[in-house]
Amino acid sequence: MLSSLQAFVVSLTYPPTLSAWLLACAGLMLLLRLRRTACATAGLAIAWSLAWSIPRASDWLRGGLESRYPVVAAAALPKADAIVVLGGGHYGWVGRPDIRIEALESSRIAAGARAWFDGRAPVVILSGGGGGRDGTEARTMAAAIAKLDVPASAVLLEERSRSTEDNARYTAALANGRGIRSVLLVTSSLHMPRAMLEFRKAGIDAVPVPVPEKADRSRWRDRWLPSFGALWRSGRAWKEYAALLAAHLHN
Repeated sequence: MLSSLQAFVVSLTYPPTLSAWLLACAGLMLLLRLRRTACATAGLAIAWSLAWSIPRASDWLRGGLESRYPVVAAAALPKADAIVVLGGGHYGWVGRPDIRIEALESSRIAAGARAWFDGRAPVVILSGGGGGRDGTEARTMAAAIAKLDVPASAVLLEERSRSTEDNARYTAALANGRGIRSVLLVTSSLHMPRAMLEFRKAGIDAVPVPVPEKADRSRWRDRWLPSFGALWRSGRAWKEYAALLAAHLHN
């Protein structure tokens, strides 16, 4: 029951879902002849999704999380016992020929590989359970990092996690068993505040290595014209805010 309620609350972080529920409530209000309230609720429902579909609004919302940990060049990172790359990234580039690591600015895998090539840590831990193309996401990540010429001998897999809390808990167990005390934590800039909180709660000395999720804003329409892409990015941000609040309350 609690998990179902939690899933429902999480679903409301996606603006169109909340808008749909508000429109349903507006319909109920009409049946009850509460016309003014129904019109106001319907207007709010439409305005909510429309506002967060504007790229500038979406970027502003995401900036509250992404700005907490600035992006740092691999060469400027401190040395650590291991590099931890969290699942949740995109791997569509794996099948492309002639992949260059420099071109993968928004890839978590590439960020982890760059840190390894720069000698920041001798081991890369890939953390991700669930379903992946090769069995678990960690195995999909392993195939991706191999494409960037990081040897299998330098890679460890954590394949049980299904949440950020799991990432931290199971990575801590793996690290403690191997004497790993400090890690460079790689995930998206948006996800980094929650990831750092969970890893600190798990007792891991983590240094953030945020990966930016860039979007083209060079043209006027890319900044101000509503789009499904901006709406999706806003939904991810609201989900992170909600999950971060839940993690703080669970602390």
